[in-house]
Formats: sequence, C-alpha cells, structure tokens
Amino acid sequence: MTTPSLTQLATDPSCMEDYDPNAMSVSQAKNYIKQYLKPVSEKEALPIHESLGRVLADTIVSPCNVPNHDNSAMDGFAFRHQDGALPLNIIGTALAGQPFQGALNQGECIKIMTGGVVPSSADCVVMQERTSVQQNLLTITELPKLGANIRKAGEDLMVGQTVLPQGHRMTPADLGLAASLGIPTVTVYRRLKVAFFSTGDELVGVGKLLAEGQIYDSNRYTLFGMLTRLGVEVSDLGAIPDNPTLLEQTLLKAAATHDAVITSGGVSVGEADHMKALLAQHGEVLFWKMNMKPGRPLAYGKVHTASNSAHYFGLPGNPVATMVTFYQFVRDALILMMGASPKPYPTLKVECTESIKKAAGRTEFQRGVMYEVDGNWKVKPLPNQSSGVLSSMSYANCFIVLGETVANLNAGETVEVQLFEGII
Repeated sequence: MTTPSLTQLATDPSCMEDYDPNAMSVSQAKNYIKQYLKPVSEKEALPIHESLGRVLADTIVSPCNVPNHDNSAMDGFAFRHQDGALPLNIIGTALAGQPFQGALNQGECIKIMTGGVVPSSADCVVMQERTSVQQNLLTITELPKLGANIRKAGEDLMVGQTVLPQGHRMTPADLGLAASLGIPTVTVYRRLKVAFFSTGDELVGVGKLLAEGQIYDSNRYTLFGMLTRLGVEVSDLGAIPDNPTLLEQTLLKAAATHDAVITSGGVSVGEADHMKALLAQHGEVLFWKMNMKPGRPLAYGKVHTASNSAHYFGLPGNPVATMVTFYQFVRDALILMMGASPKPYPTLKVECTESIKKAAGRTEFQRGVMYEVDGNWKVKPLPNQSSGVLSSMSYANCFIVLGETVANLNAGETVEVQLFEGII
C-alpha cells in the first residue's frame, strides 16, 4: 500500500487502513514517523579526534594490512620449527619498532619482544618461560606448534577490507581503529540542527522568584541534555507564553533554520489551541492520543517556511512524559535523520519484587531501580509513577516496560526493563 502524504493523513485519517489517531500504539507511531524521515545529505571532512559520535558519510576501507607485518604475540624466541629439537644459537634481537636485519639459518634463533617483527625465515615463537638459556645457546623445553605465537600480517584487517560502513556512528574504539590504519580524516554527515522551546504562561526561568501558579521550566533543561548527548547542534529558544504572535514568530524562526523543531506543552486536549492552529496553518501535523503512559499526547509532522521545511515533534508538558516520549520516539527519529540506524535500547528480563497495577490496552514505562542479589538481577518500581514527578527519572536506573497485553502483575513475576545507562 502506498504511504499517504502527511497532508492526506492529517485531513483524512481514513485514507490509511488501521490508522486511528485517537488510539495509537507505540510501535505504530514509530513506524509512521519513520516513513517520513530522510537523512541529511551534506558532508564534511573532520580530523578523526573530532569525529566522535558523528555519522560516517563514506565507507572506510582499509588502505593497508593490520598488522602490516608478522609480529610476535609475546616475549620469547623466534626460530624455525624444524630446528626445535636442536640447541639454537641466539644471533640477535628484535624489538618492537626495531626489527632484526638478517635471516635465520639452521640451528639459529633470535630473541624477540612482543610486537617485534618475525623474520621471514622464522615460522614459530616460543615463550621464554618454555626455554633454557646457557651462555648464547637456547634449549626449548616445550616445543610449541608450528606458527605458534605469531600474529600474521592482515590478521586484524586486510587491505581493501570494509572497516566501517557508511551510516556508522563513530565510537572511541573507532577513533583508534581509524588511527591504526593511518587515516587522518573521515567524511561525516553534517550535524543535525535541532531547535526547541517550551510553551505555557505558567513557566518561569531558573533564578527567578515564583508567583502563585507558576513553575520553573525544567523541560528545556532535560531536552538540552538529551539533545546534547545525542550530538546534534542545539538551539534553545526559551519558554514562550501562550501568545499566538510570539508562538508563531518562534515556530517559524525555528523551522526556517533547523532540521527539526521540538516543543513541550500545548498539544494536549484542553490546553490552549494556539499551537495547534499555528501548526495547521504552517504545515501538516498529526496529533495522536497514544496508548501509553506517561505521554498520551504526541504530535508529529512538518512545518514549512519560505526557505525550509522542518520536522516537528510536539511533546507533552509533564516533565516525565517529555522525557519518555523523547526517548521512545524523537531520539530514534533524529538518529535516522543524522544518517545512522538507531540501535535497540539494551533490555533485560528480570524479576519484579513488587506487584504492579496496570490495565491492559496500553504500554507503560514505569521508572524502576534494578539491583543485584546473589548474582540475580531484580527490579523495584519507584513508589510515585506520576508523569509530573521528575525526580523519578533521577532516582531510577531503568524503565519497566509493560506492553499493551500486560495487565496486573504479582510480585515475583518477570518483566522487561530498558536500561538507562548510555541513553539517559
């Protein structure tokens, strides 16, 4: 079936079979968003030490063998295996970076250090602990197998071999891997540009006194942290009151110069409709009621200006719901736009130590603390699971993921957890 455009889906939900914006599952929402995403295409060359977290725009192919010569895997003696039963005359030494110049004849060997070049005439290295040396003669007390303790040229990487594919996000190990090939620079996609702002008359910046009914704007700080960790170029446009003119100016400013715009607040039923009206006027945005908790309201679409079209993600205003919806939907979408493929979150099946009340029909992401007892992992849900209790995200170390088919759980049952380590 042909994927309908965002405009078609926004104006006529019936154009897509099984599409119900008022009862959207987590997996459905992820799939719908994914269909409308395209990675950035612009590239830049960076020194390898500046490429951590960046996405490769070109495949890295090995220009050489690694290692580029046969070398010793340990300290010992290099010799010809056929001479192993003979007393061997030690005729020289090979150090790492200082190879022995010459060839071995019958009855000869050299002392060799770890990483030292193995002479072409040698085919074996014996550990020094398996030898006896008197004056300048070596006796092998335990003969190793032919080819033992030699790291062959190209054993790690062969010349012409694909080392890292296009779309790979560079890790610390990858920096060293590129350096081991003598590659000084890599070609990566440009950084994704993401703007965000909060909406609501009740929001006050940190460092100011609160009036009655006001709250500090925490969502901008969690969004800043999550986006920074993701490695995108971040623009914080502040907290915008429920003023149509200011909201429109901020939205269009963000969309004109960024790849994606994220807002928190203003997309729930009953909230001021200024954002919804602006989004309908300047783009195609889908408003969903998610079958999940926390994070029932979610919006996705595109906002257009004269110079650019930006992807739009409208997140709920409750602090925990903002973080949960970011991690479950926005993070993967941004990684795809960066030119990479998002990896699944690390998950485990562990015993839940307490009963959990839950109705079937929605997915819940409860905050929990996973811990070890006698070699077995267990998880305990935090007592307050309200979407407004941000401290639960600091005190927890995992999400307890309860799928749509899961109902009430008894203590001792097995649950799935998503670990925070590496993402939060």
